[in-house]
Amino acid sequence: MHIGIAGNIGSGKTTLTRMLADRYGWIPKYEAVSFNPYLEDYYKDIPRWSFNLEVYFLEQRFKDLMEISMSRDVIIQDRTIFEGVYIFVRNNYEQGNLSTRDFETYMGLFDLMVKMVKLPDLLIYLKCSVPHLVAQIQKRGRGYEQSMSLEYLKGLNDRYERFIGEDYKGRVLTIEADDLDFENRPEDFALITDKVDAELYGLFPEKLK
Repeated sequence: MHIGIAGNIGSGKTTLTRMLADRYGWIPKYEAVSFNPYLEDYYKDIPRWSFNLEVYFLEQRFKDLMEISMSRDVIIQDRTIFEGVYIFVRNNYEQGNLSTRDFETYMGLFDLMVKMVKLPDLLIYLKCSVPHLVAQIQKRGRGYEQSMSLEYLKGLNDRYERFIGEDYKGRVLTIEADDLDFENRPEDFALITDKVDAELYGLFPEKLK
């Protein structure tokens, strides 16, 4: 089984991935952020490094999907290949950070890849407002994120809404996360796991026994 965690920068995807993996005994698959050789350069000069960064992410996420497709375990993934394309790449293209030539080259590569994979069995979307995201980004204090513009963050949020509401064809569980502190308040985490249980009992009852 493949479960994806979706959400904007600062929404708590990695934390929720870890907590759900611990709760259910699932295998976590984390996004390659700490090891991405382009990330710091990207936030210093987004137009210059967008193509390099996105191709690196695409390669890593495709490798992850191939591993997931061959596994018999329940794997929970921190951000999917579909978000990387429909949110981040399209947002960079719309904001002029990717040329048409680079965008078309990237999409051609992605189109070939997705013919070999399938959608996650369940996508959990952490929906957050921009003020909440800003507060979380400031709280965790990653240096390369502090120069991120509000326009860039808002563009991503708008894209997420269109992605979840229009583009994505798989099964989605939306969690309104602004008022939740699921890392520090057990009752908030229980609200999420109750929703996850409700979804999975309908889809995969044998996995929860």
